[in-house]
Amino acid sequence: MKSTLAACSLAVLLAACATPDGPSGGPGDHKAPPPQASLFISPMGQPFRAAAGEPYPVVKWFAQTNRAGDGKLTRAEFRADAEAFFQVLDENHDGVIDGFEVNDYEQNVVPEIMGAYAGGGSSSSGGRGGRGGGMGGSGHRGPPEAAKGPSAGANAVLQGAAVYGLLNEPEPLTATDLNLDGHITLAEFLASADRRFEKLDPKQLGYLTLDTLPKTPSQLMASGKYKQGHSDDQQRKAQQPF
Repeated sequence: MKSTLAACSLAVLLAACATPDGPSGGPGDHKAPPPQASLFISPMGQPFRAAAGEPYPVVKWFAQTNRAGDGKLTRAEFRADAEAFFQVLDENHDGVIDGFEVNDYEQNVVPEIMGAYAGGGSSSSGGRGGRGGGMGGSGHRGPPEAAKGPSAGANAVLQGAAVYGLLNEPEPLTATDLNLDGHITLAEFLASADRRFEKLDPKQLGYLTLDTLPKTPSQLMASGKYKQGHSDDQQRKAQQPF
């Protein structure tokens, strides 16, 4: 059942991102469909959107995070951007992100991550206003970052935020709850930021550049370069531009 749902999810994503080669209308109509708006989810879970025809919004995240503007995104800049986003997510400013705030993130800030799950849980009770999900609801809750193995297989790349991000993190916010107590502290969030920076800096240069970041699966699907059936490691290696 899960494999069938995953296959259906992949088909929907490919249909949404791909551009047909043939005519789009009746006889003699060779106009391609208009380009669609695009979504990028940063390593810490912040969404960036771009209108049709604009550059893929990873450039917006990089420009925001690389505060020095020198093209080299350092660990310190990465951490500073993570802390700024933590303050946004901590709506009541009590120093932790709780299940209600996670639920708001999933339902209102970036609802696409829930719709992109292959066979994810359905919402019922919990959260504000009866919405499910988050750490206090009944929806999908990804495993914490520390508990994940190195590879979750090809299907995992097509779940949640991983479709739109640089890393295989289906729910990048709940994955930062490292001690599984239902509350995300700033220390946990920044520890997760350090780990994610290290994953994106395999050569240990101490900085990231825009042209050496991997392509997201949604980018690859839109260009027809996504390799269905590849393992997670194979897929991520193929995403690297170098």
